[in-house]
Amino acid sequence: MNPENEHDPQNNFKFKLKALNLLFLAFFAIILDPFCTFSIHDLVHIIRHENLKTNTISSFSLIFLATLYFRNRRRKVYLLNFACYKPKPDQRCSKERIMKIFAGTGKFTEESLAFQKKIMEKSGVGDKTYVPRDMMAVPVKKGIAAAKKETEEVIFGAIEEVLEKSGMKSKDIGILVVNSSVFNPVPSWSAMIANRFKLRHDVLSYSLGGMGCSAGVIAIDVAKQLLQVHPRTYALVVSAENVTKDSYLGNNRAMLLSNTLFRVGGAAILLSNHPSDHYRSKYELVHTLRTHEGGNDASYKCVHEEEDEQGNIGIALSKNLMAVAGEALKANISTLAPLVLPWSELLLVVTSLVARKFFAKKVKPYIPNFKLAFEHFCIHAGGKAVLDELQKSLNLGEWQMEPSRMTLYRFGNTSSSSLWYELAYSEAKGRINNGDRVWQIGFGSGFKCNSMVWKALKNIHPLVEKNPWMDEIHDFPVILPKHEPLSSSTI
Repeated sequence: MNPENEHDPQNNFKFKLKALNLLFLAFFAIILDPFCTFSIHDLVHIIRHENLKTNTISSFSLIFLATLYFRNRRRKVYLLNFACYKPKPDQRCSKERIMKIFAGTGKFTEESLAFQKKIMEKSGVGDKTYVPRDMMAVPVKKGIAAAKKETEEVIFGAIEEVLEKSGMKSKDIGILVVNSSVFNPVPSWSAMIANRFKLRHDVLSYSLGGMGCSAGVIAIDVAKQLLQVHPRTYALVVSAENVTKDSYLGNNRAMLLSNTLFRVGGAAILLSNHPSDHYRSKYELVHTLRTHEGGNDASYKCVHEEEDEQGNIGIALSKNLMAVAGEALKANISTLAPLVLPWSELLLVVTSLVARKFFAKKVKPYIPNFKLAFEHFCIHAGGKAVLDELQKSLNLGEWQMEPSRMTLYRFGNTSSSSLWYELAYSEAKGRINNGDRVWQIGFGSGFKCNSMVWKALKNIHPLVEKNPWMDEIHDFPVILPKHEPLSSSTI
């Protein structure tokens, strides 16, 4: 070696540049190893024989490609924690008491009261569900003030709990998505939350209205899409419905069903795309899948808010609701199935389709075994008839249906948040283990069927959990009667 060149600045620069180039080339050789035949001899050849200009271009090209890769790769979305609101004991209301409240309004005919009583007796809803305080008042209060009071208690209570459980501060939230179908005041619910919790001025806030009981899945999907383009961000999703606004004081039978099923409830979910949050999160979001049947007139009109002849506003449910829901479910799972089912099940499905094509209806359609794809099922607790039909369609057992049926019994239909009460039930039972897959299915007006798939990242220990089931989970499951007679004195 020439001693005079040992400390030559130009030689030192060339050496450092070659070392940098070697580092980046080695890095990408490791990443791209399964996809190319690039060898270490090729790497040495480039370092020894290429000139300074080529090395410089190569280094900056590799830096650019590395930046492009890390900026455009799919960001994983984690569920840090979630909270389901549990109303105060003074809001607990039995079915018989609800019937007495209805009779006391003087708004219903004897036929309408008898119809609602009949529906309640076979609804699958228990006697410990919750209603707004102003709905128990005499006279019943249905104004904006009463409606706002109900939803504020629910969503503020759920948000406070999820922040406490996750150890987060409201200033950490960068994305806020709220869904409430029938009651959307001005300012919006997202604005009210921003004001109450003093969210930062650059928070991305969205309020989803009129999207029905499946809007909770839509809200999660919106947050997921936003988390793909906003790195290292926390998203708060809030799902609730308003019983005060949703209640109907008229005599149109198609609008009376909501009175018998819907109850107070709501949930708050905290999501993150911070890579480091993988280790403290409960779940990873694997899939969201949305199916919209609004292009079909029958589907679009099967759940509608409208006025009756006396000007009373209510939600009208058509008689073909179950058929519409079945078609929406079929469309949703036909897209979801290839993403989650093992090849053995997919082969059986294809074989069944081919056989039916050649032998017409002589061959029964094969129902995929989704129990091979998921350990847990959270199906929207829309009503006993809905759950019965879905259990049959998906060929599920009582154990798989237990979270949904117990949620309907204990909390009633809490609309889009029911999926989270069901997941909380499974957690309280100690059923969630690391690697378990959870399928949440929501149905709503439009008509829509939406799915979410989660993967558990840890064992969920019920002893350290705080959720609305914990102080009474030992009482469940209960045996549900097909028909639970109410006293005739209630009407």
